[in-house]
Amino acid sequence: MRTLGRTGIKVSPYCLGAMMFGAWGNTDHDDSIRIIHRALDAGINVVDTADVYAQGESEEIVGKALQQLPPSRRDDVVLATKAHAPMGDDPNHRGNSRRWLVREVEDSLRRLQTDHVDLYQIHRPDPETDVEETLSALTDLVRSGKVRAIGSSTFPASEIVEAQWVAERRGLERFRSEQPPYSILNRGIEREVLPVCRRYGMGTLVWSPLAMGMLTGKIRKGQEAGTRRAQRTPGRFTDERKLDAVEALIPLAEKAGLSMVHMAMAFAVSHPAVTSAIIGPRTMEQLEDVLAGAEVTLDDEVLDRIDEIVPPGVDANPGDVSYEPPAIGEVTQRRRPREERAAAGN
Repeated sequence: MRTLGRTGIKVSPYCLGAMMFGAWGNTDHDDSIRIIHRALDAGINVVDTADVYAQGESEEIVGKALQQLPPSRRDDVVLATKAHAPMGDDPNHRGNSRRWLVREVEDSLRRLQTDHVDLYQIHRPDPETDVEETLSALTDLVRSGKVRAIGSSTFPASEIVEAQWVAERRGLERFRSEQPPYSILNRGIEREVLPVCRRYGMGTLVWSPLAMGMLTGKIRKGQEAGTRRAQRTPGRFTDERKLDAVEALIPLAEKAGLSMVHMAMAFAVSHPAVTSAIIGPRTMEQLEDVLAGAEVTLDDEVLDRIDEIVPPGVDANPGDVSYEPPAIGEVTQRRRPREERAAAGN
């Protein structure tokens, strides 16, 4: 077990992600529940979901699975969920406002069939909401006993720092964890996010350690993509830089006597700032495959070669971003009005 930041909460190096339970993946509730129970039996003690996963269905499945456990075992589970994404057409049923978070935590607790969650995370930054408002609402949820600790997800380093400063100045609960994307192909967080998390004593639950399936060995250059996700969103899996990296990684894994999945997972949990890596199985077979590599340790020679293929702090495709701040995404924040662009004034 590893400690989640400075919370004192002990968590397993693998975290069971529930995004693929429900309409987004495995629609068989009983099968999904069996997968959850198998993960818990294998020693995984963290289950991470979100309100938006299948529009609440994932939380409902997790709630059913936990209800079927003996009370003593339910208390052993570290339960995490998230809020931020749209949960309907109403413009106020989303975001990081006090109005929404206070309401949505109740909906999540109802779907999860519990009176509290151990970790309540803000799924993405919200440029339209002051972070003080968000932290104030979350502080009240902690003090009411509905939430044990709070965290962020996919926040840029600058916004993590701002949230820490605001919490300190205002005497509010601070983010105790961050949930960023991280894999051999997506190492950008090594440059700032992971060092910032270590500086502030935050735990990290990294998502997509298999790079959305790119690191399973089933997606190869010059071949038709062999995963459901690749078939559903083919544009994500045709980038030549990532495919070239995969082609270099496959013989490295073979030489080390490892599958691509096991090498990728072992890489993710080997970073000293990574607390736990989220696995998101859709089937029992996928879960068993990941579990089979839980004892794999990568030696320095393999890690050095990975560094050569995808350098530290670099994303194989710099265009792979999970959160794009307004300063980049909105044209008006990147360009002055036409009449103000010339260096020579009127």
